[in-house]
Amino acid sequence: MNVLRRTGLIAILRGVTPGEVVEVGAALYAAGLRIIEVPLNSPDALDSIRALRAAVPRDCVVGAGTVVSPLQVAKVRQAGGELIVMPHGDPEVILAASVAQIAVVPGVATPTEAFAALAAGATALKMFPAELLGPAVLKAWRAVLPVGTALVPVGGLTPEKLAGYVAVGAAGAGLGAALYHPGIAVAEVATRAAGFVEAWRAAREHYGAVD
Repeated sequence: MNVLRRTGLIAILRGVTPGEVVEVGAALYAAGLRIIEVPLNSPDALDSIRALRAAVPRDCVVGAGTVVSPLQVAKVRQAGGELIVMPHGDPEVILAASVAQIAVVPGVATPTEAFAALAAGATALKMFPAELLGPAVLKAWRAVLPVGTALVPVGGLTPEKLAGYVAVGAAGAGLGAALYHPGIAVAEVATRAAGFVEAWRAAREHYGAVD
């Protein structure tokens, strides 16, 4: 997923509504984020995905999170989604996304799950929950997983924590409640997004990870 290599960060808009998603998406794009995920357990999530895809520029990937079935993959594709993010590693969901030619990032918490997800066709791996696994686990996984495997920690991340993951080779990071939560003002989302983008860029420069 080339956009992951370019920008790294995935904005997770859990709880967003169709009435606010375009304004929030515009703020995220202006801050430099280029991957936006709407979890399917958000209100009218497919409507939000449609609205977001129609509103943001094409270089911004719009996708769905908390995808747990092949049927949901099909619905996301119909809504214009280009990315499937999963909380687990169900091979049937991974296959459905691959057949639909959508990037798919399953959630994994062990090396066994990681290898199984890659064998099933995963585009990248979501290390979840990141606050429990930590940078040390990511470093250990990179020593045994195929070279070039994209590892994306998700869960409990703040701008201050990004550098620890970048230092050991994280390909990206999923940004949840520390970036957006229901009821937050769009201006505050924009401020938080800018902070995440700056922290990510600074860490990449410091550790020589800039493409």
